[in-house]
Amino acid sequence: IWFTYDVATDSGTNAPMMVTLAAGLFILPFFLFSATAGQFADKYERSHFTRKIKFVEVILMLAVSAGFFLGSIYGLLVVLFMMGVQSTFFGPIKYSLLPEHLNDDELIGCNGLIEGGTFLSILFGTIFGGLIIGTTYGKEMLALALVGFAVVGWVSSRSIPLAPVGDPNLKIGWNIFSETRKIIGYAREERTVWLSIIGISWFWFVGAMFLTQFPIFTKQTIGGNEHIVTLFLTILSVGIGIGSVGCNRLLKGEINGRLVPYGSVGMTVAIAVFVAASIQYSADRMVYLEQVLNYQDRILGLTEFFSVSLASWGIIGGLLALSVCAGIYIVPLYTIMQHRSDDRYLARIIAAANVINALFMVMASVVALLLFSLNFTSIQILLTVGVLNVPVFFLVQGIVRRRLN
Repeated sequence: IWFTYDVATDSGTNAPMMVTLAAGLFILPFFLFSATAGQFADKYERSHFTRKIKFVEVILMLAVSAGFFLGSIYGLLVVLFMMGVQSTFFGPIKYSLLPEHLNDDELIGCNGLIEGGTFLSILFGTIFGGLIIGTTYGKEMLALALVGFAVVGWVSSRSIPLAPVGDPNLKIGWNIFSETRKIIGYAREERTVWLSIIGISWFWFVGAMFLTQFPIFTKQTIGGNEHIVTLFLTILSVGIGIGSVGCNRLLKGEINGRLVPYGSVGMTVAIAVFVAASIQYSADRMVYLEQVLNYQDRILGLTEFFSVSLASWGIIGGLLALSVCAGIYIVPLYTIMQHRSDDRYLARIIAAANVINALFMVMASVVALLLFSLNFTSIQILLTVGVLNVPVFFLVQGIVRRRLN
């Protein structure tokens, strides 16, 4: 948001390209270092390792704060990459701790809380950051919040109970290519686990596309300001939270994938509604500019967004439906992956999932860059995602059949 509405405007930099590059830099460490992270999580006691990782996060947030104060775009991109590295090492620990401390009938509910909590945290951060970054003391408040919450995370990590070590005799392999191939091999030993990982990775492909395109979509198609971007991200985060937490109630704690195909179909239908409403809104906006603003093409605020066209409610409804269906889709897949994985390799299998997730998210950045080079608009890119989502239904049907047979 800061780059699209402030830096790029002042410097004349290509905002779509730079935003997509930033997203790719954050994802790249998951692809490069997940194999190493998975080995560390299986070899060492996880609660102690978590505390170290969360302390590094405090240091990184101090570096981010310095980057904003100095206005250093390239410095912030470097720190963004390091934040990706830190997250890469935290992911396998976070998900592998759950089966060690919970009963089977608690896994669906806890995964729902993690997914819902994650996206509600994204929501809080996005709203706070989006609203204050352009204010007089925005950078100071941003720095205080980033460092403060990092400290809260580090302090909280000190209360995580001790966990059994997965494989204390494991010898760390530092060749990221051979080790990545090895952990992917662990993940492919159980076909249900592998299919679940592919299904999860598709969720992140769709999510990466929407999250990175929202600022561009809002500016190009909606003609709106950063507050509308925040609204869209709010709806996406709240919807995923509702779907994730509600999934446990629907499944009553049962580890089962029967809701996943419904989530997949719902995502496709919701994207179609979102795109159709966006196209109608764009047409109505041109009429609004002609009749109300006398051809004055200016950035619209939240109030005008809803007054320009009734299609704005179609955009909101489609996005909410997409996010709720996405939450219902993703939680059972994470739980099946955890439940069906070999305990000795659990963290490494989760690390393998992170590699595939990262690959799909990097692919999302590459596909977006390619489509931008072909003069696709952001709405055409999102429509392409909806079309590509159709075959995913048949993939997740395979997961359901294997779990029910």
